[in-house]
Amino acid sequence: MAGGKLTPRQKMINLMYLVFIAMLAMNMSKEVLSAFGLMNEKFEGANTASTTNNAGMLQALDAKASEAKGEFIGAAATAHKVEAATKKFYDFVGTLKNEVLTGVEKGENGKLPYEAMDKADNLDNSWFTGEGYSKRGKEVVAAIEAYKADMKAALGDKKYAPILAEITKKFDLSDVANKEGLKDKYLNYHFKGFPAIASLAKLTAWQNDAKKAESDVISAALGKAAVQTASYSNYQAIVVLEKNAYFQGENVKGKVVLGRYDESTVPTSFQGPGKLENGQAVISLTAGAVGEQKINGQFSFLEDGKNIPLKFEGSYVVVPRPNSATISADKMNVVYRGVPNPMSISFAGVGDNNVNANATGMSKVGNGKYVLKPGAGTSVMINVSAKLPDGKVVSDKKEFRIKGLPAPTGKIRGEVAAKGPKSNLENCTITAVMEDFDFPVTVNVTQFNIKVPGQPTIVCSGSKMDSRARAAISKAGRGDVVVISEIKASFSGIDQVAKRVSTCTFEVQ
Repeated sequence: MAGGKLTPRQKMINLMYLVFIAMLAMNMSKEVLSAFGLMNEKFEGANTASTTNNAGMLQALDAKASEAKGEFIGAAATAHKVEAATKKFYDFVGTLKNEVLTGVEKGENGKLPYEAMDKADNLDNSWFTGEGYSKRGKEVVAAIEAYKADMKAALGDKKYAPILAEITKKFDLSDVANKEGLKDKYLNYHFKGFPAIASLAKLTAWQNDAKKAESDVISAALGKAAVQTASYSNYQAIVVLEKNAYFQGENVKGKVVLGRYDESTVPTSFQGPGKLENGQAVISLTAGAVGEQKINGQFSFLEDGKNIPLKFEGSYVVVPRPNSATISADKMNVVYRGVPNPMSISFAGVGDNNVNANATGMSKVGNGKYVLKPGAGTSVMINVSAKLPDGKVVSDKKEFRIKGLPAPTGKIRGEVAAKGPKSNLENCTITAVMEDFDFPVTVNVTQFNIKVPGQPTIVCSGSKMDSRARAAISKAGRGDVVVISEIKASFSGIDQVAKRVSTCTFEVQ
């Protein structure tokens, strides 16, 4: 616009217009800057996940190459060339991102100040000189061309052609037509004059494109058919222990073997404590004396007209009959006064229909299921009796502590001490929560007092601010702490009135 056969005055007007446009571009809204920041976060997260995923896939490919040999060796070699090219380019782009962040300090929360990253000085001064590229700018272009060349050298096989084409398209450094239709250099068009956060997001996107290409190559190298062949998907790892029960402190011994399932492999006969059903041996026997017992037998298979025997041997341990109960609170290790406490009560080795339990305030609601509503006192004793298969009755008991209900906690916008603009307080809902209480209790706020500094206390009905409260809030200043007190609430799921709801506050910012 400032070149060609124009008068000096017209050149000056055009130059001022360009400066004005540049100033508008530099004065981006905070929302746009934040959007670029969030986009950069998304790319960073995706890059981290891709790095881990690609490393895992490459490790799997190396394992296949070591085990299955053949086509996997060449595929692994290609993948490693791509990994090296990707790492070289990815790390170089990392140095460019450091240039963008020169002089930028993260906030206390560890995040970048997106809305303050509206300047373009770092890259403009480093990459460009006049209408052309500086030494650093030429290094950027050379690094991109080197990455494309390395990928082209690694991906000679035709099956990688679509991936190579995508790389060439995404990193095409040809001049770009701007909105006036004039040709502009690649880096000028994408980075010159752009806010730092926008340039940072674009560089992270470059890294993302490189990681995606790496992932595509490794996936193609594996190939569906090759993965299926070498994945041992027809096998299952089976833990085989020397016996099926152990005493506390005893050494556990066994082995892990690979078992292959094949519906066509059906034994011709079976000898042992059971019978054949649908090609499987189903064991059925009565446990003997207490202690370790052996199980053994033999399968027979027909192979080339001959009967092939396959012996097996195992063991199991018989333990004594149970003589103590297992009693546990479904919610916690204590029971609460004022709520129905669900209890599961059982006796080891005895069916729930042969177990009975009783305690003050407890009722049975099903086999092994009870509800306890404790009364006065600090503890309750639960007595349990069980009828064993031989008709003998055994008993046990356990004492549970009784606790009162916790006091509900008042909250504004889900916080005890919230902060924010007055508009948030005007439109908020006052709530009450019984924290660290695992029972299904619903708390509904029915009334509360609000005190704004310098204003009289206002009583509001329900859980929302009324017109008087909103009027008082509108007069609050920055730094004022508004107090919500005398919160009243209704409760469902408990038999008694809970304790007083605690006070909560809101600081106007």
